[in-house]
Order: sequence, then structure tokens, then C-alpha cells
Amino acid sequence: MRTRKAILAGLGMLLTTGVTISPVAAGEAAGRTDLTPKDKSRIIAVTRPTEEFGKAENFELMQGGAGTSPRGVSADSFSDFSANITFAEEEEFKLGNALFRKLWVSSPSSTQASDGLGPLFNARACQSCHLKDGRGHPPEGDRDHTSMFFRLARPAATAEEQAKLDRLDATSLPDPVYGGQLQDQAVPGLAAEGRMVITYVEEPVTLAGGETVMLRRPSYSVSDLNYGQLDPTTTLSPRIANPMIGLGLIEAIPEEDIRALADPDDLDGDGISGRAARARDHRTGEIKLGRFGWKAQNASVRDQSSSAFAGDIGISTPDDPRHFGDCTDKQAACFEAATGVQPRLGDTEAPDPVLELVTFYAKNLALPKRRNVDDAQVLRGKQVFYESGCIACHRPKFVTSRKAENKAQAFQLIWPYSDFLLHDMGEGLADGQAVGDASGQEWRTPPLWGIGLTQTVSGHSFFLHDGRARNLTEAILWHGGEAEAARDAFAAANIEDRKALITFLESL
Repeated sequence: MRTRKAILAGLGMLLTTGVTISPVAAGEAAGRTDLTPKDKSRIIAVTRPTEEFGKAENFELMQGGAGTSPRGVSADSFSDFSANITFAEEEEFKLGNALFRKLWVSSPSSTQASDGLGPLFNARACQSCHLKDGRGHPPEGDRDHTSMFFRLARPAATAEEQAKLDRLDATSLPDPVYGGQLQDQAVPGLAAEGRMVITYVEEPVTLAGGETVMLRRPSYSVSDLNYGQLDPTTTLSPRIANPMIGLGLIEAIPEEDIRALADPDDLDGDGISGRAARARDHRTGEIKLGRFGWKAQNASVRDQSSSAFAGDIGISTPDDPRHFGDCTDKQAACFEAATGVQPRLGDTEAPDPVLELVTFYAKNLALPKRRNVDDAQVLRGKQVFYESGCIACHRPKFVTSRKAENKAQAFQLIWPYSDFLLHDMGEGLADGQAVGDASGQEWRTPPLWGIGLTQTVSGHSFFLHDGRARNLTEAILWHGGEAEAARDAFAAANIEDRKALITFLESL
């Protein structure tokens, strides 16, 4: 077994020495401004999808680059800091971790640095949804609703509202009464908005060889509404919390590399027409590439964090100064509640450096090492994954920018298995809710790294945006639209190849 030091030294050699490559079409490195011509050729070679499945690729074990956690598998596998941050940055990370776990309380409170919760909210802490920094789940049995909620949105009713959406001044239009998401909790003295209701119908799918898999088709509604009826045009979109790992590396992928993978008009005729999403930066107002969230509605980890503070917990930050969270004008009692703003600390409930530290923490959660990369079953499954066309959307590799904000994320070979583009996933997964540039049938390709540790870290195996899939096989079989051909290839494969593909995914 090669030592970690040897692996990292080799990784550096791979990215800084010459590599002989055959001519290729202009790819994701071609438009980058952070590279020399030689660098571009090397990166095109390094990130080209492999055609050799007899052995693991160089540095495949280190799916998060030099920051990959050296620790073994445990329930805390998603909670390590990047292995290549500095000692001083470790302190920032730990402070951010403490704030990520902080339980906010309602105002007024004697703990003035922790009050301001709600007044309406879905969770009291970031960690409540992202337990152990992992994946959320739908309510199952005695599991609560904390890590899943309903996004609420309605279509434009006027030309002015449509212009607002077109300019990306808003990613969606809230329900007039209940706002942008259904809040199922409230501070004392205030009624929660309502309760999520889910019912499932089992549907059989027969695979090659006669195997039958039951898929559960969900239906969603709300009950116990305490502020009147929802607008008739308001849609409900269930969302579970995404894993937190690798976010800083995703942000460090050059925008040009992601845009180069887009083919909105399917000019190459492969049936895949991924689109780059746009998002408005919360601080500057600048239009940037959207790459975070189920519909790629946020451009940065900081934007994702400030949106969650306000929308999920009801805590204002400098980037999203909504002291009353998602309350609307139709909820008068909500605006009569006390806020947690302390003028001596700042003009928001979570003034800087709170948001800065939480963002730093989120950007520096390390990827766990891959497992069993040389196992014959894993390698066979990898080949099936590639040959089935899965990598058309789940792009295996990127090299991050030399100009990344933090040196720890700069110029790293990473393996997220995503193109971070919007894809039409068909009617089966459609939520009917447009968000930013995403239509009601489009979703951002979620990265697959770490997916094999979901059970270990999160204690469940629920997948997709609403957790309807109870395992990876069901998740694949729900793919439609642009992913229909890949799904059909999986369904038509023999049982040994299907098992091998799942084994490969479990190694990520």
C-alpha cells in the first residue's frame, strides 16, 4: 500500500509534469484563464474519462484531492476537516463547527448570542437537518420531519412578477400567505404553519432476468394549516438536506469547465442537454453560475448558508437580513415577535463573523477516502456505469482552479461524479416547480462522492430529492427524461452487472 505522502507527491507530479495525449476536441479546460497551454493539455488528459477498467486509476482513492480525509470509515466520516488546511485554519473550522451545531433559541433570552430563532422555522440548528453533515431523510416511522420540508412557489400572475423572475431578482415567487417554505415549527405563543403529509403507492418494475423491484410513488399534501389556505397555484416541492462534504471543492471548479459541458440544444445528438444555471450573488448582485442546491439556485457556499439561516431557522445574516425569517404580511403575529438583534453585536441576529465561520466550516469538510478501488467487482461496476452512459451527467473528474480562494482547494484533482448542470429528469421526478433557470422537471446533477457511506453516516439509505428511493437500485430506476437511456441500460443488464454497478457506487 502506498503511503499518503507518496500518493500526494505523485498527484503533484501528475499535474505539473508533461503528459503525452492524443488530440481531443476542445473540452472543459480549454476556456480556463488560470492555466498555461501546457497545463490545459495535462488537465484534459487527466480528466478524460478512462477506457481502462482492469485496474484503478491513479489517485482514484483520493476523491477529494490532497484534502481527502486519511481516517477510516466511521459514523463521523463526513465531519473531518480537509487534511491540507493550515493549523490556524483548523481553529476556524472548529469555531464554525460549533456554530453549525448551535441550537438557536427564541427571543428574548438571557443567552443573547443565541436568540432570534424563527419566529416560524423548520430547524433550530444547521446540524438538525445535516445530522453528522450527511444526507436528510423523509419522515419514516418514528423519524421526524426536521431534515425534509416543502418548498412553496407559484407561477407569475403579472408581467411585473414575470420580469422579476426573468431578471433573477427572485428565484421563485412565494405563496402569499405561507412564504417560500412550509414552516412546521414556531416559537412559544405562535402557531406553526402546518404539517407535511406524504402517502406512497407501490409500483412494480421488472428488470432483465425476471427480478422485480417495487418503487414507491409519493403524493404530497399539507394539513393543519393555521393561517388560511394556500394559493391554488402554489406547488409543493419536498426537499431533503444534501450532504455537506466537498462544497469548497465544488466552488473551486472553474466556471468555464462546467459551462463547457453544457449542451442545451443537444447538438451532439446524444439525448443529453444539460443547461448551466444562473444565480444572483447575494452580496454583490452579480449573475454567476448556479451550482448549489437541488435546482442549482445558489452560486456559492456562503449564499447557500445565508439562505438556510433565514429560511430554515429564521436567523438573519448580513447577506440575508430577514429578522423574521420566512414570515409574510399575512402573518401579523409573526412580525410582532421579538427579534434577536443585539446592536452591540451587529445589525443582524447572526452578524459576521458567524456567517463567515459557518461558511468556512462548510467549505472545508473533507471527502472520505474511496474504498476497494482495486476490487474486481468494483472495477466491473465502474465499467458498467461508464458504458451505460451514466457519466454523461455524472462527470467523474475535474481539476480545480489555481486561483481558488483557499489554497487548500486550489489545483486539486477531484472526483465528484457530477456535471453540476440542470437536466430534465422526466415526469416521474418532476415537482412542477420552477426555481431560477430550472423548470419543474429539471434538477441539478447531484455529486455522488460519499454516497456509499450514507447508511454509515446518516443511518438510512433514502435517496433522490425527496427520499422516495429506499436504496440505490430504486434511485436509478426513477431516472427518466435525459437519463432514460442510462436507466434502461441498467434495467436491461444482467443481474451480475447490476450488482457490480451498485457495488461501485457503494465504494464512492
